[in-house]
Amino acid sequence: MNFQFYFEKLIDSEDFQKFSSEHKDAFFCSGFFSVDKKGEDNKQNLDYFVPSINKMFSFKMNNKVEIVPVEDFGKNFKPEKIPDNVNFDFTEIEDMVQDRMEKDKIKNKIEKLLLSLQAKDKKSYILGTIFISGLGLIKVKIDLEDKKITDFEKMSFFDMVKIVKK
Repeated sequence: MNFQFYFEKLIDSEDFQKFSSEHKDAFFCSGFFSVDKKGEDNKQNLDYFVPSINKMFSFKMNNKVEIVPVEDFGKNFKPEKIPDNVNFDFTEIEDMVQDRMEKDKIKNKIEKLLLSLQAKDKKSYILGTIFISGLGLIKVKIDLEDKKITDFEKMSFFDMVKIVKK
């Protein structure tokens, strides 16, 4: 499945068309995707920021499109516009992570991908937290323009427990 499928589903929805007619200055600023390899916990949310009222709205993309106001997105957070033509395939992202895991001799299996689409300095990125077998985590940053991994870090659940204890 690719990102454009969800984006087009949103644009074609009645709720979004009503929202965009009411908020002409709204722009696409982020997306959240959960890809569950073991179960059925897949989720897709696309977020829009409305500068004129300084509010963000998230569109849940389940069986139907549902709009949810985002209550607290951070006082100092200034979202950037993500171009409408950004495109990527979730399988491609997973393959990139899998290839890097093989290169780094990580033999665990991917169980779940939590992916956040964001923009910074006019570049679009995927920030990911990938849950792997053996209570492991991989944090990854993918530059969508160059289609390459810019940051990759394997962690263990126990590393996070140590951080919390400190």
